[in-house]
Amino acid sequence: MFGFCNLSVVPCRAEASDKSEMVTQLMFGECFTILETEKSWTKIKVAFDGYECWIGSKQYQFITESQFNDITNSNAFCSHDLISVVTNKSNNSVIPILLGSSFSKSNTHDFSIGNIEYSFDGIAQQNFGSDVRKAIVDVAFMYLNAPYLWGGRNPFGIDCSGFTQMVYKINDIKLLRDASMQATQGVILNFVEEALPGDLAFFDNEEGNIIHVGIVLPNNKIIHASGSVRIDEFDHQGIFNADKKSYTHNLRLLKSIL
Repeated sequence: MFGFCNLSVVPCRAEASDKSEMVTQLMFGECFTILETEKSWTKIKVAFDGYECWIGSKQYQFITESQFNDITNSNAFCSHDLISVVTNKSNNSVIPILLGSSFSKSNTHDFSIGNIEYSFDGIAQQNFGSDVRKAIVDVAFMYLNAPYLWGGRNPFGIDCSGFTQMVYKINDIKLLRDASMQATQGVILNFVEEALPGDLAFFDNEEGNIIHVGIVLPNNKIIHASGSVRIDEFDHQGIFNADKKSYTHNLRLLKSIL
């Protein structure tokens, strides 16, 4: 069985409970495979990144395998507005959607999922130009000052790897969900001086586990989600927070995904 996220943002939890931690979020338009159900909860595998988690069984729309394949095999477009709306034409209800929500290539303005027809009033683009590094930096700035939220993936609450994943998603590049997973992708860069705008920097804790990720900017700076999406100084040692006048994150490795 398969499902489609027909709400603006749906919390995804580690276990089948409202008290369980939120590990990620579904954005409008994302679809998934249904793995199992338990009372009022559904365990899913997200098509975009393969992440497994639990969502409320009232918070999605069933779709057929054919519809799932049509969506996942098409070229994805993403909403480029901070907030826009989708209208459910069957009952004329409005669904607010956020930056990075998904549409398949044929589903950018008027579309149907199952027996429900929708219309979208906003801007949806596959990417933002031939200079992908500039495009990544431009999109990253759209999230500036978004508050940090563990498991978040949207401009009103986002975590470090959710931030990098969504910025890349909007530019039609797939990243895995967590920082440690993203660190397995791409090509290792040996020196900070090799990193270009749009590359990823990963940071570890005292045990050597990768716990943080950010996007390299020009002029020895980095944009990352820490308290909020912010810009800090960045060098071979790590991230230097000018407000605290100290290093807050220890650099582990640099990766180029592009």
